[in-house]
Amino acid sequence: MKNKWSVLAIACGATLLLSLDLTVLHLALPRLVSDLGASSTQLLWIGDIYGFALAGLLVTMGNLGDRIGRKRLLLIGAAAFGAASVVTAYAPSPELLIAARALLGVAGATIMPSTLSIIRNAFTEPGERTAAIGIWSGMSAAGFALGPVVGGLLLDHFWWGSVFLINVPIMALVLVGGAMVLPESRNPDAGRIDPISVVLSFGGIVTAVYAIKEAAHKGFEHADVLGAGATGIVLLALFVWRQTRLPEPLIDVRLFRRRAFSASIATNLLAIFAMSAMMLMFAWYLQLVLGWSPLQAGLANLPGGLSGALGGILAARLIHRLGRNGVVALGLALNAGAFLYYATLGDELNYLALLPVLIAGGIGTGFAFTVNNDNVLATVPRQRAGAAAAVSETAFELGGALGIAILGTVLTSAYRANLDLPSGVPGEAARESIAGAMHAAGSLPAEQAAQLVRAAQAAFIEAVHVTSLVTAGLLAVVAVVALVGLRGVPKVIPEEVLTGAH
Repeated sequence: MKNKWSVLAIACGATLLLSLDLTVLHLALPRLVSDLGASSTQLLWIGDIYGFALAGLLVTMGNLGDRIGRKRLLLIGAAAFGAASVVTAYAPSPELLIAARALLGVAGATIMPSTLSIIRNAFTEPGERTAAIGIWSGMSAAGFALGPVVGGLLLDHFWWGSVFLINVPIMALVLVGGAMVLPESRNPDAGRIDPISVVLSFGGIVTAVYAIKEAAHKGFEHADVLGAGATGIVLLALFVWRQTRLPEPLIDVRLFRRRAFSASIATNLLAIFAMSAMMLMFAWYLQLVLGWSPLQAGLANLPGGLSGALGGILAARLIHRLGRNGVVALGLALNAGAFLYYATLGDELNYLALLPVLIAGGIGTGFAFTVNNDNVLATVPRQRAGAAAAVSETAFELGGALGIAILGTVLTSAYRANLDLPSGVPGEAARESIAGAMHAAGSLPAEQAAQLVRAAQAAFIEAVHVTSLVTAGLLAVVAVVALVGLRGVPKVIPEEVLTGAH
């Protein structure tokens, strides 16, 4: 295919924007309180509903693309994403903003698996396929890191809705370029989509993600969390059971018997588990301990995200030297080393010393995500690329939610355990989080406020140390799992092997 690199450019443009949209709203949330009068509960839904809709529909949309055509679904999704962005930007109330964000999530679910499956079908030569997926993974990481920076720049000059209007011209380019360049591909033997499976997958994933996110705020013992978690587990178990009895399942669960497939999914989930918690921890550290502005914090994290793109490009070349398992393990080990360095951070920061650590961690992320995504797509026939891409993306979403919930709980628990409040200072709000302590300090006399701020910052630094060591240990274990679990996977997985896979 002569224009396959143009195909990659279109796919990367859409992926960059979707990743950026996951984080660009973070800095705008305070504005929504003053401009729209959003309550704390509404703010949570505004932030989370996009991810709920996205994660819940990825499996369904990946299969739909396999059936009606990935190009067609991508173009429909791009048009819907652009339209929903306009509605979101001008939403006059929190309720309408939540609904518009949900539409953005639905549209995003049509685009994410479509981009990866289109790449899988355009790049049939194994080496080029790995390189293309590396570039795609790098754009995804770059978008995630660019979100806070772009959001900060826009919010310095425009109203909160501007963070969504940037989607419109980019999606217009994707729509026009995609119509001209993208090839159409589909599974010619696909049957009808089972509606019961759709309901079970959507309900199971959404309730599971909801439970995980709520656990980060309320704790795992809360009745809502336990109820939603149990419901999600039951629905997902019924979904898996039904897939084993359908001639054309949404997910062929037999794929998980393939070591390369299951180990790659698990490794990706655990890697993003660690990375998502790191971004939360670092954002709070830079702003609440060092006193940096949101834009400065976003810029500080940018080299790590952009170096993920470099790691994605280098991964394809390293496979021939280290093997697939070696590249993934090296990437995770680089991240484990970065977290060991984070465990030494204090109340002052030498950013020049931190910079190479951020870059090394970003390159490691690029290594792991590129090879794992390539493994997932390379172990299924091209006809099922959309469904396989959807499984990989769903694991990404679940891993991110789990990381915030579990490692966020570790961070909060360690903060509370190390907080030594000065005498006479009210402690309820201060014990909730470092952000609560900073807010409480604003209503205290100057001397007491300074004492509270110092105590909260010292406790949070200790919490960063504990969380970083826990995360480093987790990543080291996952690196060993990848080294063993992916051992024996060929460096080059030829196309003729894939077309015969079932």
